Amino acid sequence: MKPKRIESIDVLRGIVMVIMALDHVRDYFHVGANTGNPLNLETTTPILFFTRWITHFCAPVFVFLSGTSIYLQSLRKTKKELSVFLVKRGLWLILVEVVIISFAWSFNPDYDFFFLQVIWAIGISMVLLGLLIHLPFRFILFLGLLIVFGHNLLDIPESDPGFKHGFLWDLLHGGFFSAYPLWANHMAMIVYPFVPWTGVMLLGYCIGAWFAPNYDAAKRARNLTRLGMGLIAFFIVLRFLNIYGDPLHWSAQKNGFYSFLSFINVQKYPPSLLYLCLMLGPAILLLPFLEKLKNKFTRAMGVYGRVAFFYYVVHIYLVHFISAIGFFLRGHTWAEVKHTGQNYPFNFLVPGEGYDLPMVYFVWAFVVIALFPFCKWYDQYKTSHKEKWWLSYL
Repeated sequence: MKPKRIESIDVLRGIVMVIMALDHVRDYFHVGANTGNPLNLETTTPILFFTRWITHFCAPVFVFLSGTSIYLQSLRKTKKELSVFLVKRGLWLILVEVVIISFAWSFNPDYDFFFLQVIWAIGISMVLLGLLIHLPFRFILFLGLLIVFGHNLLDIPESDPGFKHGFLWDLLHGGFFSAYPLWANHMAMIVYPFVPWTGVMLLGYCIGAWFAPNYDAAKRARNLTRLGMGLIAFFIVLRFLNIYGDPLHWSAQKNGFYSFLSFINVQKYPPSLLYLCLMLGPAILLLPFLEKLKNKFTRAMGVYGRVAFFYYVVHIYLVHFISAIGFFLRGHTWAEVKHTGQNYPFNFLVPGEGYDLPMVYFVWAFVVIALFPFCKWYDQYKTSHKEKWWLSYL
């Protein structure tokens, strides 16, 4: 049976892509975005905390669903075909991250900084999955579980006061905006260490078996519901114990609400086990619900989800371009542009300058709405030009 496109996957991917844009708009527009931590309970406000926290769902869901989509591709490709495609597309995504997306973040033609973020993590994970695809399905599942549930054991040596991070360690596990020199005046910044994200993609790939055309829809809904609820329950129990799964232990705060914020404030860089459980649990619960929901909202989100890569790249350029306009509206000149890059890897952005949260939300809504017609056009173009092989890389 020829597999049909699963709309719930596209809708969920579209939802997290829209939410993701909020965080990137906050990065470029909020007055405190580059001078403080919105998750710092000593300085944040509830609205600022949740403005940042809600976007934590985006990366794990995006990577997880990438794995699910790869499994669905495996139903119409031979293992050799899929392996070759994944390796080539993974290498292409890494190139895009380094060349196209790094420039989108910095607007620096000198390419002083190369950013290794979520597209890099997806790219290298695709390469690895392309190699692992020849191995038994159960081994891939076991490896994914081992990585996701076991990688926090590496927090133990990291917690030693004398431990020193190195490039390889940060690349594999510990990267947290770690910058390393490449050559004269050029740096690479590791934001997403790839090993835990590879584990997420492997598990997403294995869950894809539940979306096969011959898999009973009611059974899929039951499985997804149980898995989602199980991950949430597992998070609550393990987080309460404060013994494993996240290097940032929760603690009692000035009141019960802030203690709750401490409880759900889990580590994204690198993604801890508890972070992944908390983010993927509710997302997986949404999938069977979205499978039955058909309305204007889900149709719109489906458009964003089907062109997620296109949307991701274009939205960063648009957000940074609007931010550059604000840079000049605040009285800065072209002569000051290069100066911003000397102390910070983002041109047209001065730490400590910006706007309050209402403006952040206004710009976010504008960006998402403005991109919809372009995403819809590209979605239609892809649908009507399936014979063009290069579209599968975009």
